[in-house]
Amino acid sequence: MSKQIWKPGNMVYPAPAVLVSCGDRKGHTNLFTVAWTGNINTNPPMVYISVRPSRYSYGLIEDSGEFVINLTNERLVKAADHCGVRSGRDEDKWKVCGLTPGPASGLRFAPVIRESPVNIECRVRDHLDLGSHRMYIADVEAVQADEQYLDETGRFCLEKAGLIVYSHGDYLALGEKLGSFGYSVRKQPGKKKR
Repeated sequence: MSKQIWKPGNMVYPAPAVLVSCGDRKGHTNLFTVAWTGNINTNPPMVYISVRPSRYSYGLIEDSGEFVINLTNERLVKAADHCGVRSGRDEDKWKVCGLTPGPASGLRFAPVIRESPVNIECRVRDHLDLGSHRMYIADVEAVQADEQYLDETGRFCLEKAGLIVYSHGDYLALGEKLGSFGYSVRKQPGKKKR
């Protein structure tokens, strides 16, 4: 197998393409697309987003210390793209994208996107200035999940939501299930241990 050596770059792809909603203490709100996001800790639940200081939403988050990570699906792909290339300084992205702000249960200033299958309500705990971006480290205050993805036993079936990811300039739909956590070591029915 032959490989090329490239200059250093961000190559952890695909990345989640999430819509982040935020607001300031004066009631201004905005949406923007983030691919630099992820989990940090389980207990307490913590996540991060990384934001360029030049973004309009940066000032809103700085003011309130709140934001919501809204997972995106195939229905929201056009909005995710639009909110990544347009600025809230120039337009009301809620209106342009036909999205509905809803109340967060654990936050005062940042709304959720009602059309998103999952809304992760976040309060900034700390930040790191890392060069081009400020990383906001946040506590998860609450999670809202769309009930249409609950099965008859109450299990949340997020795989049915049609989630999307971002990879090198393209939005991709997540594919078929390949296995479940621990399947590689799980005992198979009818097989004996050696």
